Amino acid sequence: MTVIVRDLRPDVRADTEGFARVRRLALPFILFTPESIAYDAAHMHPDAHYRPLVAEEDGEIIGTAQVHLAHESREPGQGNLNVYVHPGRTRRGAGSRLVRAAEEHLASVGATRLFAWVLDEPGNRAFAERHGYRSSRSAHFLRLDLANGTLPPLQDPPPGVELRTGADFADDPRPLFALDAETMSDEPSDIAYEFTDYEAWLVETWRHPLFSPELTSVAVVDGRPAAFSAARTDGGTRYGTVMTGAARAFRGRGLAKLAKNHSLHRARAAGCTEAFTGNDAGNGPMIAINKWFGYEICGTEVRYVRELG
Repeated sequence: MTVIVRDLRPDVRADTEGFARVRRLALPFILFTPESIAYDAAHMHPDAHYRPLVAEEDGEIIGTAQVHLAHESREPGQGNLNVYVHPGRTRRGAGSRLVRAAEEHLASVGATRLFAWVLDEPGNRAFAERHGYRSSRSAHFLRLDLANGTLPPLQDPPPGVELRTGADFADDPRPLFALDAETMSDEPSDIAYEFTDYEAWLVETWRHPLFSPELTSVAVVDGRPAAFSAARTDGGTRYGTVMTGAARAFRGRGLAKLAKNHSLHRARAAGCTEAFTGNDAGNGPMIAINKWFGYEICGTEVRYVRELG
């Protein structure tokens, strides 16, 4: 059969279902739904030049690529391509065709350096290196069994600290944006990000169909969000924390840990049975905190880089 690469059609349910199915099989540690795939395609910032691609064989989607510029970067020309193929449909040329189409698109919109996450498996790493990429940092996926595991007991907040949910900020989420931007800027990364666009954050984070303000926990000091744990769910039993952190002025007080524990307890009470998160492999303190909660490393990705021109 011939493999063809084409653009995702976000308004076609079969396309978004096929994209989500491949991603769930290849990356079971990250939440994807047909609705989230369609939303990303329709709402990504124009400066990202986002282009989701699929590889199709005999009418079946067997490969996917998320392709965009890191438009929040202080350094222009940083491109991202994340290619994943159905684990049972490899060695058909889908991955190579997706990489070629992604690179051509990124080069056409001004990318000079490309970044790609690759699962830390010999075949995947060899694939990236054959295409001219060199390895960089790595990151772990972690999983917690909420149905059968034991969470640390809930703790009362210390004096002067109040625990709220993200939903409590529905009328004015800007304070959460400020906290998210500050913590994200300190995250280990190959790309230096600077989040200043509140309206883009509202669209891409706050209103995202996977985001759960009800399960997001916020530690508030003197009316100001000091730490938080931002939650996503797939609308079923899978839950993930996409950012847990504290403002610089409040670090070292255990507030992020406190917020995450409350979020996990609420997620379990809401019927979630699995919790997922991710950590840079060099982020020892956060890995230790997640292991304290009971998370176990369930996979590792390696960041690969290629210079264009």
